[in-house]
Amino acid sequence: MLNIGLTGGIASGKSVVSSRLAELGAVLVDADALARKVVEPGTPGLTRVVEAFGPGVRDARGGLDRARLGALVFGDPAQLTVLNGIVHPLVREAAAGIIAAAPEGAIVVQDIPLLVETGQGSAFHLVLVVDAPDDLRIARMLEHRGMTREDAASRMAAQASRADRLAAADVVLDNAGTLDGLLSQVDRLWADRLVPFAKNLSGGVRAARAGTAVLSAPQGDWAVQAARLGARIMAAAPHGILAVDHIGSTAVPGLAAKDVIDLQVTVRDLDVADRIAPQLAAAGFPAVPGTGSDTPKPSDPDPAQWQKRFHANADPGRAVNLHVRAAGSAGWRYALLFRDWLRSDAEAAASYADHKRALAEQFAGTRGTHAYAEAKEPWFTDVAWPRMDAWAARTGWQPPSYGPESLRP
Repeated sequence: MLNIGLTGGIASGKSVVSSRLAELGAVLVDADALARKVVEPGTPGLTRVVEAFGPGVRDARGGLDRARLGALVFGDPAQLTVLNGIVHPLVREAAAGIIAAAPEGAIVVQDIPLLVETGQGSAFHLVLVVDAPDDLRIARMLEHRGMTREDAASRMAAQASRADRLAAADVVLDNAGTLDGLLSQVDRLWADRLVPFAKNLSGGVRAARAGTAVLSAPQGDWAVQAARLGARIMAAAPHGILAVDHIGSTAVPGLAAKDVIDLQVTVRDLDVADRIAPQLAAAGFPAVPGTGSDTPKPSDPDPAQWQKRFHANADPGRAVNLHVRAAGSAGWRYALLFRDWLRSDAEAAASYADHKRALAEQFAGTRGTHAYAEAKEPWFTDVAWPRMDAWAARTGWQPPSYGPESLRP
């Protein structure tokens, strides 16, 4: 099952998106609707809210007076925290029941207004954020909800900032334009990314990658994307993974690279790597057969030191390589040293960029990237290794160390 988190600030248009996704076939879990349901008359939730905020939050018929409760909590972080502490666990319990009943292979969309505020992003295969500028959202609240400007600003201030939501987004749906424009974005997302992602996930296969070795200009958000992916991967197997590090060319600021995020997943040994493989696959990163080793380098020509497990993305919208390596192995050390050397030595980074650019031009007419990758190997051994080894000796560079407790079976 593909698990999607949907969020957006108040008056961003999130409800329009959730409704469209449900029309297209998603199983919708609406946190707002559940939040109302768990405090209906006669529920334990309503009883707890009344105990916390007093009988004045009931209306004349014994239900919850939402306007009065809102006046108490919005603008008062302490009171809002109390309310969230009551309602959120009940909503999550109700959501879990809906998800458990979803059919196999379903695309489940959880509409969660406070997804970013509650730190739930890493629990989803993708986070969708519906976005609109703050001034436009205020105008919508004034026009369509009858709020005062002060009330609208207070509601916005109680939520995550626009910048924080955008940082948490795998996909941004722009709702600064027309309704038809927003719905067209949702339809394309469904057809081009969500449906094939769900199919790949169910089949346990990586997404297809077409084309040749094309270098992209450096992208400022590669590091942000890597951090978001790393948190998701760590959450998938927290008891087996020691660390997730951004490696490769996209981890070096200013360096042109194929638009592929390379991540190194550190484990105690490859038995752990094999044990957590199903968890990584369920998180959207199935194992790729026949890719169990790197090319040995002069640092340690022992092939056993260069064994790894390789996983890749099931998501067709974001190419990701996972290199699962044992802590302390030669391949693990090399990946970290190579990245840190390039980050610290501008001349080395420029030399590598020139080498990649020349090879990309050489293999521009070749299908796939295998020939390009193979042609890079001599540079790693003959040029990079002696220079980065000397740099490590000169600077005292050492890779991370993990204590005995973290390395226990």
